[in-house]
Amino acid sequence: MNYLRAENLSKRFGERILFEGISYTLAKGNRVALIAKNGTGKTSLLNLLTQCDEPDEGSVVIDRHIKWAYLEQEPQFDPKENVWEAVFNSDNEILKAVAEYEICIEELEQNPDDVSWQNRLQNAMEMMDNMQAWDIEARVHTILTQLNLQHHLNHTADQLSGGQKKRLALARVLIQSPDMLILDEPTNHLDIQMIEWLEAYLKSQDITLLLVTHDRYFLDTICTEIIELDLGQLFVYKGNYAYFLEKKQLRETYQAKEADQARKLARKELEWMRRQPKARTTKSKSRIDAYYETKEKASFRKDDSQVEIQMQMKRMGSKILEVHQLAKSFGALKIAEDFTYLFKPGERIGVIGKNGVGKSTFLNLLQGLEKPDFGRVVKGETIKFGYYGQQGLQIKEDKRVVEVITDIAEYLEVGKGVKLTAIALLRMFLFDAKKQHNYVSALSGGEKRRLYLLTILMQKPNFLILDEPTNDLDIETLNVLEEFLEGFEGCLLVVTHDRYFMDNLVDKLFVFEGEGYIRDFNGNYQDYLNEVEEKKQEAYLAKQELNKPKIAPKIEAPKPVEKRKLSFKEQRELEQLETEMAELNERKTSLETLLLQGGSNHEELTKWSLEIERIKFNLDEKELRWLELTE
Repeated sequence: MNYLRAENLSKRFGERILFEGISYTLAKGNRVALIAKNGTGKTSLLNLLTQCDEPDEGSVVIDRHIKWAYLEQEPQFDPKENVWEAVFNSDNEILKAVAEYEICIEELEQNPDDVSWQNRLQNAMEMMDNMQAWDIEARVHTILTQLNLQHHLNHTADQLSGGQKKRLALARVLIQSPDMLILDEPTNHLDIQMIEWLEAYLKSQDITLLLVTHDRYFLDTICTEIIELDLGQLFVYKGNYAYFLEKKQLRETYQAKEADQARKLARKELEWMRRQPKARTTKSKSRIDAYYETKEKASFRKDDSQVEIQMQMKRMGSKILEVHQLAKSFGALKIAEDFTYLFKPGERIGVIGKNGVGKSTFLNLLQGLEKPDFGRVVKGETIKFGYYGQQGLQIKEDKRVVEVITDIAEYLEVGKGVKLTAIALLRMFLFDAKKQHNYVSALSGGEKRRLYLLTILMQKPNFLILDEPTNDLDIETLNVLEEFLEGFEGCLLVVTHDRYFMDNLVDKLFVFEGEGYIRDFNGNYQDYLNEVEEKKQEAYLAKQELNKPKIAPKIEAPKPVEKRKLSFKEQRELEQLETEMAELNERKTSLETLLLQGGSNHEELTKWSLEIERIKFNLDEKELRWLELTE
């Protein structure tokens, strides 16, 4: 069954052709990643597929019997609408029923004896029962909590940061439980824990996906098909990211050979075209058409340009950066408490922690851009910081790209007596001659980030501090950025939610564990995950050991600790959870029995296995909430 079908799509902006005559069909159950370089039209294509924009030619058809949702790269909200209202701003009748129930509960918490609200609550509960909406209500709370929005429910959209708006938009599309979900950079502004939760959530759902992402671990975990937009055409690869890289290389090699042969043939045909008579026979017209087809093939040029640069950085002395008993707080939020560290030459350190713990503030403290409450930071005399911040490029939009670079320097020294001009550097960073003379306002988000990175490197730093450098960069630029950083001889300190990027580059972590404690961990992110998993296993085994029955002398039972009384809403939720957990366990047992019996067809066995995984995921979520309420 096909959920979405696009035929002969074309899109231009002035003289620039993004793509022409492309077609694609998204079938039910497919999980597809769209890959392309920055500025080649990924977001434009998504806007056409979701009917947010009209193509110059072609058509898009979405099955009218399905529910679908689209997460935009830059979501828009009514500025006066609060988080709670934005979540339930939908035509979905189930969500409307949940919203009515939540309103009634909130009113009765304030006025428990109000008869009119009691009656309204009774009607809302009946509606929830009829629509089987209790599971949706629990999902709403889980999603808002996992995306760290539960404490901002009454904040209006104009009070939210860009990252909070993106997480709110993600919460809104997930809560709708669509059959088909189209996501543009869903992992932007999510910390690593949120990304891992989102991976698990999407894997547990029976959902059709089309997404744009630069997170290679996320792509490999979620997607089974990759489509690449390149040179205005769409190429389909049935496999993971490693398979895509292999087949892309083969395709480009074949196209390069074909283009070389076509160029030789085109030269001969061009001579014939120049001397042919004006009167054209049917045979000559056919040959003319063949000439233009050959000319098009001959125009293929494999793009071998790479972000490859070895700069001559400032000399680094023995004293790098010393941090002594650093402390910083904002009200109740502790960023750092008694943190001491002496940086060594060539260290490569990743910084991880949940959103809002103060990672960016920590980077500012190290550079002297923020003053600590206590302690001191001593910078070596030879140290020159290169800071790539989240705020991006802060320059006038009416400047040309080449002017941005020449304002810093006309050339860059890359070795003894070797200099590269600004134009040559821009070409290395994938800005061709035409784009170099474009205004900054005409660049895509990823192209601006790439230009920003070049402005940092032009200053020849020996201590690079990168705050979320992977946001908005395409995968090709990320690969070559990693190659450059692997050869960088100075110190590197990087905050990123891209686990693949971090695992490739760092050998040490600063882990923000809360309450101002910053842990110094030797190893990359995967090493850290392995340690966390080992500790979980040890804790589980220790708990199992404690729960074993033991013969012990009879002692007087301690007085029970006084517990907080559950609210009306919480009591109702607890009862509902117990019922749902029993039903899920019963269904899981019956499916496992069916799998053990075997004898069914492959499709049914796969379907049962997927349903068991979804049930396990739901049980985990419900058991966590049940424990919170009972404790």
